[in-house]
Amino acid sequence: MKYIISRIGFWLIGWKVVASEEIKEKARNTVTIAAPHTSNFDTVLALGTFWQMKLPMKFLIKDFYTKWYFFGLFTWLGGIGVNRSQRNNLVELSTKLMRERKINLIISPEGTRRRTDKWKSGFYYIAKEAGVDISLGFVDYKNKRAGVEKIITPTSLEETKAKLSEFYKDIQGKYPEKFNTNIK
Repeated sequence: MKYIISRIGFWLIGWKVVASEEIKEKARNTVTIAAPHTSNFDTVLALGTFWQMKLPMKFLIKDFYTKWYFFGLFTWLGGIGVNRSQRNNLVELSTKLMRERKINLIISPEGTRRRTDKWKSGFYYIAKEAGVDISLGFVDYKNKRAGVEKIITPTSLEETKAKLSEFYKDIQGKYPEKFNTNIK
């Protein structure tokens, strides 16, 4: 059902999903970066992309969105509610999820839809502790394409961020001025 919804939606807006069969197979059970994240519509495109790639995925979301009055919509979409008012060890929680469920955990390291000078590094620590690779997911508004084209094994944090900067330098968000590809 999700696959069909996403195929029709992408066809209607003129977007395409980019991911070879080899990449799809390698992308299973990875921490997946979702970038750029400059608008709420990026989330819709990311979900549709994963549905078309037929990869099991989850993402962390404020637990407010997993309450009964949303009728399970965000849970059905793949959301895992997190209470952000309490100090949680999200790296530990995410690592446990990765080990138990064998999923793709989608993380937006920018942490906001506004421009930021520094990406959060939780994705790196989750991948390291879970012993999994990092998939580089993207939504490219300039070329109307989304997908996963590269998978990296986390080395040092600095080297990993340098690889991310190189990969995302030509990807354009909906609002390019809000996306910083000089990842620190």
